[in-house]
Amino acid sequence: MDKYTIFGNPIHHTLSPKIHGYFAEQTNHLISYEKVLAPRGDFESYVRDFVTIGGKGFNVTVPFKIEAYDLSDKLTSHARTAGAVNTIKIEDGQLLGHNTDGIGLVSDLCNNLEQTLKNKDILILGAGGATKGILLPLLEQKPARILLANRTKSKALDLANNFSNFGKVCGFGLEQIKDKPVDIIINATSASLDGVMPDISSGVANGAFCYDLMYGKKTPFMNWASNNGATRVVDGLGMLVEQDASSFEFWRGEKPETIDLLSALKEIAD
Repeated sequence: MDKYTIFGNPIHHTLSPKIHGYFAEQTNHLISYEKVLAPRGDFESYVRDFVTIGGKGFNVTVPFKIEAYDLSDKLTSHARTAGAVNTIKIEDGQLLGHNTDGIGLVSDLCNNLEQTLKNKDILILGAGGATKGILLPLLEQKPARILLANRTKSKALDLANNFSNFGKVCGFGLEQIKDKPVDIIINATSASLDGVMPDISSGVANGAFCYDLMYGKKTPFMNWASNNGATRVVDGLGMLVEQDASSFEFWRGEKPETIDLLSALKEIAD
């Protein structure tokens, strides 16, 4: 039985073992998938131990995505562009790093939620690691432009400049968001963890499709969007399922179906 796992800290909340168990049963792949609480500061030794026992691959969640990037012997284009890794395949003792965050987001938006991204104005709140992971796949959908708004303006400007070769990306401070509607707003800030919504112009949400990368609870961003005229407000559960499906395909060479699983998980959440 091929061994897979997910490393994180904290890790108790993750649904990935359940999701990959479903994928394995659906595709008739004989695998095991566990979750491991890796101590901060000792991530590398846990990875090396997993390689030693014959592990075939693993997922990585906070706070180890940058460390996983640094540990990788080879990188896919999505991982290299994101500067972070959430999926690793182990081949002949070498670590091949990949990033499925943005792939999962785009799949959820376009396939599950039937959103067209081409020629749309997309506002992303936050310019940290989460945003870096989703930018390239979003730009590959040819939006009109992506607007990056961050508490520290210089960070948004730097990130926009780094991705300018892939499409039109503008960076600015959160306080510079205009009171003018956009098509899609994606929350990639820590507001959902901190429980505080940044103070931004409310008019930007009027008529927008609003998406929070977090899942599992009604977030401050989702409440803000609902109260300010958003046409639809969703969390990131679909992104989680789709990025796990992309990881499974990266490891096993077969893309599992996700619709029935996503429906079941949403029923449980409701």
